[in-house]
Amino acid sequence: MELLLETVALYSLKLAYETEGHSPILRDDPLMGGCDREIFGLLVRRGDLVGIQREIGRCLDLALGAVGGVDSVLGRELGRLAQDLAAVHTMDGLYAPAVMLRSYLRDVL
Repeated sequence: MELLLETVALYSLKLAYETEGHSPILRDDPLMGGCDREIFGLLVRRGDLVGIQREIGRCLDLALGAVGGVDSVLGRELGRLAQDLAAVHTMDGLYAPAVMLRSYLRDVL
């Protein structure tokens, strides 16, 4: 689960900040900040669903801004997927929306 969450965060930040012709954003990039596997691992072990949703939500907000917000074609779908993740009420329910987000972000990149 930690790797999946980290990947969603990484793809979101790549979409928001990575520009053509510059070095790619990698997992150990300082830009990742609190969105690395260790942080997500701690949140998962604690069962801190709200903390996970907050960290992923922060990254997704940046990605939404990069695609033109929820009024753009890409932003509408990303916004819907972000809402699906935010609506989860259990740790077990987190997996499916995170997989959908990862897949969508990978396709957009």
